[in-house]
Amino acid sequence: MDTISDTTPTEAASFDTTWGTHINEDGRATFRLWAPSAAKIELAIGDEDGKASRFEAMEKAGDGWWTLTSDAVKVGGGYGFRVDGDLVVPDPAARAQIGDVHGLSRLVDPEAFEWKVLEWKGRPWRETVFYELHTGTFTQDGTFDAIIDKLDHLKETGVTCIELLPVAQFAGNRGWGYDGVLLYCPHTAYGGPEALKRLVDAAHAKGLMVFMDVVYNHFGPDGNYINAYAKAFFHEEIHTPWGPAIAYDEQPVRDFMIENALYWIKEFRIDGLRLDAIDSIKDTTDTPLVKELAARVRAAFPDRHVHLTTEDDRNITWHIERGETGRPLLVSGEWNDDFHHCAHVLATHEDEGYYGDYAAKSVEQMAKSLASGFVFQGDFSTKREKSVGHSSAHLPPTAFVNFLQNHDQIGNRAFGDRLTDLASRRAVECLQAILFLSPQIPLMFMGEEWGATQPFCFFTDFHGELGEAVREGRRNEFKKFAAFRSGEGRNLIPDPNAESTFTASRLDWTAADRPNGKRRLSMVRDLLAKRQHHVVPLLRDVPPNCGSFHVSDSSRAFSVSWRLKDETVLNLFANLDDEPWTVPTEVPHRDYDSGELVHAHPPEAADMLKDGVLPGPSVVVRLCRPALIGGPAVA
Repeated sequence: MDTISDTTPTEAASFDTTWGTHINEDGRATFRLWAPSAAKIELAIGDEDGKASRFEAMEKAGDGWWTLTSDAVKVGGGYGFRVDGDLVVPDPAARAQIGDVHGLSRLVDPEAFEWKVLEWKGRPWRETVFYELHTGTFTQDGTFDAIIDKLDHLKETGVTCIELLPVAQFAGNRGWGYDGVLLYCPHTAYGGPEALKRLVDAAHAKGLMVFMDVVYNHFGPDGNYINAYAKAFFHEEIHTPWGPAIAYDEQPVRDFMIENALYWIKEFRIDGLRLDAIDSIKDTTDTPLVKELAARVRAAFPDRHVHLTTEDDRNITWHIERGETGRPLLVSGEWNDDFHHCAHVLATHEDEGYYGDYAAKSVEQMAKSLASGFVFQGDFSTKREKSVGHSSAHLPPTAFVNFLQNHDQIGNRAFGDRLTDLASRRAVECLQAILFLSPQIPLMFMGEEWGATQPFCFFTDFHGELGEAVREGRRNEFKKFAAFRSGEGRNLIPDPNAESTFTASRLDWTAADRPNGKRRLSMVRDLLAKRQHHVVPLLRDVPPNCGSFHVSDSSRAFSVSWRLKDETVLNLFANLDDEPWTVPTEVPHRDYDSGELVHAHPPEAADMLKDGVLPGPSVVVRLCRPALIGGPAVA
């Protein structure tokens, strides 16, 4: 949203959820639980040791709801629910836990936090530069408070938005976060709700947005007790990769998830959410959950810049369409795996797994992705054995979030390899120039700014039979890859439950101060400064079908042109080959040397391009203003 009201947010704002607790003016708390499968629900009251010691009967409130208003639990005290006189469970909408996911919840007063930054309204979407990080491995301490100490580094780098991998409480203390079971509760291992609010407040003070990754397609396998009292929460007959589908045709279930999104944005002043794997949300209603959720978010915060992004391997576009003013109607941007896959193949020459769809025509596919969004826009995918995607050229480039690395693309490799270890330095530097100076929204993964080389592995904190199943399941995922067809090869894959796998994934910040780290960091800072100065101002009022491209017939070289604001053309020339590319005369603006040079890597490439030759590997980016073009902006 670019147009917002002049309303200033109130000093403290809680979100009154349908589920969970509400603290009343008289100091008592109202407890609510949807438990249609239960014959009896009691409030479990914790003692000083955090153990359930007393119980108060809750009353039926109709439609499966149970409620109780009581002064038996004070702020900071423990509580839960006893089901049918037997099992004691935490509040599924708890704002905090006393300990792990199996214990009592902690009663929180959401109005108690004193926000320092009261005037923050966010930043326009076009200014976004994402920095994805995992709280537990970003710093040595692995907490929200420890992230605060790194905010100056991120701001100086040119980052405008930190994106947290899921922080909702999951079983154990080590995990990516995609196995969360208490979706309203920031993990105690990271510092809980108070520490998350401190982080958001500190980030806003430095002009940084904060995004959260949220998971609405499944719950984790350990610590989810909902089925014990609300079997209707799931459709046992509808299967997903993680188990039974969530029953979004039940209104309390739908409210649980939509209110979760509103809760993070209002109560924690989060600037945006990434909705994980929306293609795996099995919604049987006529209105997709994402459509309703996004519409509710858009309507709820007219006084702030609030954004949503999605991950979806179907290459759909209905959720990222723009209105007449160019403003997103629902979702601001879609994670574009197509761009990543092309870039990865170009840099590494890998062709196993899903990379097989991008091996034969990677140069053309990358140029197409940069010019018009997706690679697969209704095209046949050999690996998926079906046609995939919808036309996306009519969308502005800012409808797509591009990246060279992210948690999935690194962590889902057997050994958590980073691109820095898989490709040449020259290839990575050229690809970073393309990523940061193209008009799509860029994302980098923690440590990418200095070329971090230590792995980011898949790690969990499960034990017993579940731990064994996760360990073997992880290793068996790689059976189809040549290096892991034998059991001996698969046994080399790190055990996700071993603490050493987690600690090996922790960022080594000293690497940023070494010569190679300083060099890469300086380059990234320069690129992001150029992006904000040259590219971002041109990302408003972008016309549809603004991109075009040309691909070399004989080398790994291409050019892309985008017609942006006020008919200004952004031209990108890239040669990812080792040999020079003689740019054909029909390429738009090939000989145009009076435009504004934005970037050349290496520097001599700009002068060579004036003569129609692009050395390899290299990238040149230029701007052509309408008054100087003297003809159609894009051929």
